[in-house]
Amino acid sequence: MTTIPGLIAPTTTTDRLVAPSGFRVIGLDLSLTSTGVALPDGTTYRIKTRAADGDRRLLHIRDSIRDDLAEHRPHLAVIEDLPKHAMAAGITAKVHGAVLPELLDAGVPYAYIVPATLKSYACDNGRADKSDMAAAAYLAAGAEFVDDKGGDQVDAWWLRAAGHDWCGVPLFTMPDAQRDRLSKGKWPAAFVQRRAMGAPA
Repeated sequence: MTTIPGLIAPTTTTDRLVAPSGFRVIGLDLSLTSTGVALPDGTTYRIKTRAADGDRRLLHIRDSIRDDLAEHRPHLAVIEDLPKHAMAAGITAKVHGAVLPELLDAGVPYAYIVPATLKSYACDNGRADKSDMAAAAYLAAGAEFVDDKGGDQVDAWWLRAAGHDWCGVPLFTMPDAQRDRLSKGKWPAAFVQRRAMGAPA
């Protein structure tokens, strides 16, 4: 089994899916001002926009994601879910509305994970802050993030890792109790059914 350089070798577990060879996941922390993206090859970047451009920022985000999907052809996208009871939810929903049609057109199934679940998976603490998430990524895989003041890249990185973990090809070792938190995610129906049957993703 091949591994990504710098990451701990994946563990073998009996309760996970066996994903196809070369399984590709993209992590998306969607935001109108700074969207974090973790590409299937493990690299991360931010899609930064200017407030002065108004809603045209949605086109920039959409086009960037479209290019990523065409180039990397992921099997799964994992998206940070909209915050509940937050003022920013309506603004972030605009970005979801621009990106989801791209995933649908590309035939890429997508999953949702709420921030508290992602933090619990990464740090065993649903209230972990961005520095905690970055420290956990470094401890797990030696990952570091440049120009990530808002933590958008590290969140996207953990979303990608969660997708790999759920589908049975973890990128590094994690405590089982933290892995179990991923059951709270909203996973595509086909992935849930195949997971239950122990079939490949």
